[in-house]
Amino acid sequence: MFLASSPSSLPQSKAVSVTAASFPSHETITYDIEWRLIYAGNAKLSLDPKMSAGKQDWSSKLHLESGGLVSKLYKLEDNYTVQMENQFCASSTDFNSLEKNRHHETTVNYDPARHKATYLERDLLKNSTFKTAETEIPACVSDIIGGLYKLRSLKLDPGQSTQLSISDGKKTVSARVEAQQREQLKTKGGTFNTIRYEVFVFNGVLYARKAELFVWLSDDARRLPVQIRARMGFPIGSITFELEKEEHS
Repeated sequence: MFLASSPSSLPQSKAVSVTAASFPSHETITYDIEWRLIYAGNAKLSLDPKMSAGKQDWSSKLHLESGGLVSKLYKLEDNYTVQMENQFCASSTDFNSLEKNRHHETTVNYDPARHKATYLERDLLKNSTFKTAETEIPACVSDIIGGLYKLRSLKLDPGQSTQLSISDGKKTVSARVEAQQREQLKTKGGTFNTIRYEVFVFNGVLYARKAELFVWLSDDARRLPVQIRARMGFPIGSITFELEKEEHS
């Protein structure tokens, strides 16, 4: 499903042209999830505009569900919601995670006035608090999903880089993002000219796990996340989100 990378001189006419609103706008994106070259489930990511006190805010929801053989080995159903202010600064997140025999709910509230983010994780099966934490934050910080939207709002060409302020409620970091090269990808959603970015949030930056994270954004005004890949070591390997379809309204 993944088409090998190609140089920046790739003929642009080969890519599918889809008429849609420029980013940001209301959208719903569906992904197939692949693990070790087998189907592992699906994900749906939505972005909705909201008006609050006369200003533009945003709400995003991610639904992730295991499927196929993977679901028989490790049943997973996650629902993640983030509320964001203009410029995709996080105001709150809610993560309901049902994984195998575990059911947790995690909430994070971001208070820019106090420059604090508060983290609360509860075990819903035991009706108990699992973990609490607090971390310093700048005036505008994004969660990991908001960080993706923040990246989409920028126009970084290959060879350029930037820093994104990201917090999970337990830790706040300035994560480096590098624009690496132009590639053409073919997915169920079409053929896209993209720019590949590497996002440095693993290896003790935000997450302790050793891994590499790559994001392919369409090289047009939509800045669609066509593919997202976390490349981890043994025994997990690579997990890839590949665009299946996109809907706009």
